[in-house]
Amino acid sequence: MVPTKERNHQSIFISHKEEGLLIDCGEGTQRQLKIADIKPTKITKIFLTHWHGDHVLGLPGLLQTLNSSEYEKKLEIYGPVKTKEKILLLFNAFSFTPSFEYSIIEIKKDFFVEFKEFTVSAKELNHGVSCLGYAFVEKDKRKIKVPFVKKEGIPDGPLLGELQNNKKIRWKNKIISPEQATFLVKGKKISIILDTLPCKNAYLLAKDADVLISEAVYSSDLMNKAEEYKHTTAKQAAELASGANVKNLILTHFSQRYKTSTEVLEEAKSLFPNVVASYDLMKIKI
Repeated sequence: MVPTKERNHQSIFISHKEEGLLIDCGEGTQRQLKIADIKPTKITKIFLTHWHGDHVLGLPGLLQTLNSSEYEKKLEIYGPVKTKEKILLLFNAFSFTPSFEYSIIEIKKDFFVEFKEFTVSAKELNHGVSCLGYAFVEKDKRKIKVPFVKKEGIPDGPLLGELQNNKKIRWKNKIISPEQATFLVKGKKISIILDTLPCKNAYLLAKDADVLISEAVYSSDLMNKAEEYKHTTAKQAAELASGANVKNLILTHFSQRYKTSTEVLEEAKSLFPNVVASYDLMKIKI
C-alpha cells in the first residue's frame, strides 16, 4: 500500500502487437513508464482491479498526459461497478475534460470480451470492496507447414493467408485443407490476481495459465493480517499456482515491512518451484 525506496505502487503493462494493456495505475506509474521507455500513448486499454488508492492514484495524471500528447486512439477503461462514476468525479476534481475518445465499461460478476488477437475474462474476487481478477488469453494461431507448402508449390500470398485463417483452398485442381498445410499454436495465457483472499474465482482465472501474476503481501506467519485485510500470502499464492496447473508464478504486491522479497519468495518456492519475485521495471517475454 505504501511505496518504498525500491518499490513503486502497483501497475502492470502488457504489450501485444498494436495493443497496450495497463492493469492498474498506482501513483508514480507515469514515471515508471518513462524509465521503462514505454510511451503512454502506447496504452489502448486500462483494466482496473479495484478502487483502493495504491492501484488508481496515478490515473488522473496519466489521463491528462494522454490528453496533452494528442492521443488519437479510443481509450477503453474497464473496472468494477461505479468505475464510471468515480472517473467522472476525477475529471470534475481536476477541472479536466478529455479531448480524446474514451469508453468506460463496468464489469459485473463474470465478464468475457473478445478482441481481434485475444480475449479477456474477469471475475469478482474477495477483498471487501469490489475487486476483479483478470485472465488475458491470446487466440490460437495457425502456422504454415513449410515442407508441405514447398512440396505442393503453393506460393507466398493470399492462399497461405486463407489457410492460416482456417479456410480450405483450391490449388492445382486439389482441395487443400488447413489441417494439411498448417499446424495450431496455442495462445499464451496471463492471469492477474491481486488483493484477495484465496477463492474459487481466483482458481478459475488462474487455471492453466502460462504466467500467473499474484500478490504475496505477507509470509504465512502473518496469516492473521492477511485474513484481516483480505490479502493472499506467499504460501497461498504458491498453492493457487500448483492447484491451477500454472506454468510460471510471479509474486508481486509485497508489504512495505519487507526490505527484500527473499522471505516471501522462499516460502513460495517450498511449494512451487517455478516462481520469481517481481521487481520494479521487470520485463518478461512470453
